[in-house]
Amino acid sequence: MTDARTETPPPGAPAIRVTTMPADANPYGDIFGGWLMSQMDMAAGLVASRHSKGRAVTIAVDAMQFLAPVAIGDEVSVYAELVKTGRTSMTIEVEAWRRDRHVEEQCRVTKARFVFVAIDEARKPRVIEDGRG
Repeated sequence: MTDARTETPPPGAPAIRVTTMPADANPYGDIFGGWLMSQMDMAAGLVASRHSKGRAVTIAVDAMQFLAPVAIGDEVSVYAELVKTGRTSMTIEVEAWRRDRHVEEQCRVTKARFVFVAIDEARKPRVIEDGRG
């Protein structure tokens, strides 16, 4: 297992970057895991919708383990990368990183693999066009 403090964020810009607020936290000032997971789902959804050129829905999330806490006022950056495409599905690896607003050092707080399915207007799976004509 690698030490998250010695890692660096993935290359490129995050799909989402947000500052955590008091409404996102429990009475002790720690950010809810569900809030963080929803940010990751939104980031993966952006990638899935763009790739499939339409609506896509989450159908699965692989094991998620929280490696470090996130506090009120932290900046959270969520990175999402498409790693596999099927006929109607997409697998997206997502990582969330936190940064105290007064320092540059970042720490990975969790990662997971999200699976999305492209759907049509009737909410039925649709084929993802590969763009190769």
